[in-house]
Amino acid sequence: MGSRPIHRPRRERGLWLQNPRRRSGRRGQFRSAAALLGFAVLAAATVSFAQSTGNTVPDLSGRYDFLTSENTLAILQEDTTLKGYIDVWQGPHASDTIFSYNLTIGSRRGNQVEFRTQKIHEKYYRFSGTIERGKGKAPGDADYLELTGELETVTANSVTNQKQTERQRVIFKMKSRRQAEQP
Repeated sequence: MGSRPIHRPRRERGLWLQNPRRRSGRRGQFRSAAALLGFAVLAAATVSFAQSTGNTVPDLSGRYDFLTSENTLAILQEDTTLKGYIDVWQGPHASDTIFSYNLTIGSRRGNQVEFRTQKIHEKYYRFSGTIERGKGKAPGDADYLELTGELETVTANSVTNQKQTERQRVIFKMKSRRQAEQP
């Protein structure tokens, strides 16, 4: 009887499954390392995507202060096209109290914003800049969005055909919902 080996099932000899929670050998270590690496790459991509999309403003439609609080820049965004107007108060001594400059050309690409107005009395405006989140907390708050960039005020002389351009660095802050509803 001593020469015949004792027959044990495969499970007891360790050839089938030792412990379902622990894989033996290099294959199990490789799978664990690959899963950990995959998780790390996925987490990094998620953080990167959140940071890159966190800075973009989906829609910049609204009313903004234009140079002073009496003046209004109103923009409607349709895809990448911008439409709207600028209402400029002329002061108490002017014959017309408010000039409305319609936006003739306007576009948005990413956070880049550009527009140009029509001419009124040989004067028009050009803007080039970016749209950014402001200090307002919610979409109806004042300064929720800001247009930051360079504004050019172009005045043409119809007699001499010369143009005078005044450039200035500006920040147009979005008006609150309550301010935008007032005339």
